[in-house]
Amino acid sequence: MQRFPIGAVTDVFSPDIAAAAPVMRELGLRGAELRTIAGRNVLEASDEEVDSALAVLARNHLEVVSIASPLLKCKLDEEQPAHLVERAFEVAERAGAKIVRVFSYKRVAEPEKVFERIVDLLQDLADKAGRRGLIVGLENDRSCNISTAQEVACVLAAIDHSNLQVVWDPANAYISGEKPFPTGYRLLDVTRIAHVHAKDCTLEGHKAVWEPLGDGDIDWQGQIDALAEDDYRGFIHLETYGPDGRVSAANLKRMVESLAL
Repeated sequence: MQRFPIGAVTDVFSPDIAAAAPVMRELGLRGAELRTIAGRNVLEASDEEVDSALAVLARNHLEVVSIASPLLKCKLDEEQPAHLVERAFEVAERAGAKIVRVFSYKRVAEPEKVFERIVDLLQDLADKAGRRGLIVGLENDRSCNISTAQEVACVLAAIDHSNLQVVWDPANAYISGEKPFPTGYRLLDVTRIAHVHAKDCTLEGHKAVWEPLGDGDIDWQGQIDALAEDDYRGFIHLETYGPDGRVSAANLKRMVESLAL
């Protein structure tokens, strides 16, 4: 029995969910995360396309855990269309997913100067999510204003809201100049980590070179061990780039199964 359920963003394996889902089932994955449907962003998909994708996932016994939306991955001076926020929540409800992934706007030269604005906007999203029984999962992203665990910790300290939680991505923190484990991880309130994205890389200068999970610079076994010790209960999902997702899935499964009870 695995200590953590594992899964993947479906397009790690194929942009076609009908092709990706059987592979995910074969590899022993249990969770699915929707980022694209029918070659388009999940928020642009029609209800019929969403329902078709959900039927494929259900037939392959895959639970939709999160909607990997692009909300707030735009410039701060560009108003996020209200209909996109509502659509993200609608798709999550339709899929039975509890988490809607969001970002923190494209990074500016001095992020600390826009911190309060970002906090206000995330607070508003958390309020809206709370009214629908959903969780806004803030992902740390190298291209956005909140890119490291240290910056995430500041947001969590500023927003005491149970519907604002974290999608923790150690590789993104690493690319942003932070040692994600143990240094960055220990800055986080683990009780507010709703979801974990798993990918691995080395660096050439400041450029990421993507590797199969476990073959790069991230101490993934140490991170997984620490999550177990801290009683993390969520999913760990592959969000790999470049290398064959099958290899990363096998490595993730092996590391998680080393914690079997």
